[in-house]
Amino acid sequence: PQRRAPAVPAADRPLAALVEQGLPLVARPYDLWARELGREPEAVLATLGGWLIDGTLKRFGAIVRHHELGFAANAMAVFDVPDTEVDARGEALAQVPGVTLAYRRARGEGWPFNLYCMVHGRDREAVHAVLERAAVSAGLQSVPRSVLFSCRRFKQTGASRFGAPVLESAHAHA
Repeated sequence: PQRRAPAVPAADRPLAALVEQGLPLVARPYDLWARELGREPEAVLATLGGWLIDGTLKRFGAIVRHHELGFAANAMAVFDVPDTEVDARGEALAQVPGVTLAYRRARGEGWPFNLYCMVHGRDREAVHAVLERAAVSAGLQSVPRSVLFSCRRFKQTGASRFGAPVLESAHAHA
């Protein structure tokens, strides 16, 4: 059984709220957080390090706004891979340049696919080229697959449990 991470103490909830908002795009993001919280950068880093050790924080993720970078064609490719091979094929798929995400999912009723990967490209032809290269590289060229192109964008956000903190700097800009 997986152990539960300890609860975030009330004193650390403002830091948790900042983590949920994502790293600020500055040279020293932890220093900025420390200033906003009235703490030393070393204390912020020590708290984050403790959270990583005890499982409170698993990782920092990134949301890439690919449309703004000129990548207008986006596709999720799905593959029907034998269960005994899916991990190895997925690892190989994840190594292919141009594959931005690869993961395993359980098959659903009427949905035989268990390996997924995301590819972003400037146009559909570029996406198909990456997918063909990826399929060959990962040994997936002969398995059933489908390519699902995005036709609509939704706002991507991370989980939010702590809400936005009320900080001095927030009031200074109001």
